[in-house]
Amino acid sequence: MADTTTSPIRDEDIKELVGDGGKRERSSIEFPYMALPDAIQVADGVHKTSGGGLCQHDQLAAKLGLSMNSSGYRVRLATARMFDLIESDRSGGGVKLTQLGHAVLDSAQEREAKAKAFLAVELYEKLYNYYRGKVLPPASALEREMASMGVAPKQTDRARQAFERSAEAAGFFEMGRDRLIMPSGIGEAPRSERDDAGSKNGGGDDGGDKPDPLIGALIQKLPKAGSDWSVQERVMWLQMMSMAFQMAYGQKDQIEIKSVEKSGS
Repeated sequence: MADTTTSPIRDEDIKELVGDGGKRERSSIEFPYMALPDAIQVADGVHKTSGGGLCQHDQLAAKLGLSMNSSGYRVRLATARMFDLIESDRSGGGVKLTQLGHAVLDSAQEREAKAKAFLAVELYEKLYNYYRGKVLPPASALEREMASMGVAPKQTDRARQAFERSAEAAGFFEMGRDRLIMPSGIGEAPRSERDDAGSKNGGGDDGGDKPDPLIGALIQKLPKAGSDWSVQERVMWLQMMSMAFQMAYGQKDQIEIKSVEKSGS
């Protein structure tokens, strides 16, 4: 399996994402805060912990060497979900590999799976389509283009770094880092279903009405009403949403979310 080195996320990194004064401008396009190798490491952790089946959050966090309630763990989960490598299990209260997550860990399928995972990210697919057949611009110009596509200006540097690291891992720089080219021997990966809902409208005037990408991704993971959704899974979702709120709107005080057993009547 290819390099899955993890970029550590510290409290300072979270503050950087939030921005000056505990507030940050909202991005209107979805992109991960970490890179594809970090997402693959999460998928690998699920596989090694559960054999590809249901993996509980405490098991996965321990395998990754993180606290289950840490911001670093939550950001990694969100990253792996954006690359379509893991999904929540509504009945068991943990996470499991998607079909793409299984494929990316299979040496016979990983090359194509990495390319598909890369293009599963809205920003990366848009950049690929925009720069197809063109030479990539210098870092500063690439960041300006990301901003025009909906990345908040204060996040463009981190977004570019994650993009470049992801493109490298997915094989899109095989012809050189100045061109974004589909790896040889791989056909076009299908567009994600979410784009059929109208996200490819060219970033019109309604772009500012879109939710923060991390908040939007979490909302999409809500189960249907009436589903069997465990208390542990609900608490984890609320904790991740709390972190997303802090990153999107800023807050000085921490919000504690936990389950409390009912006392006997």
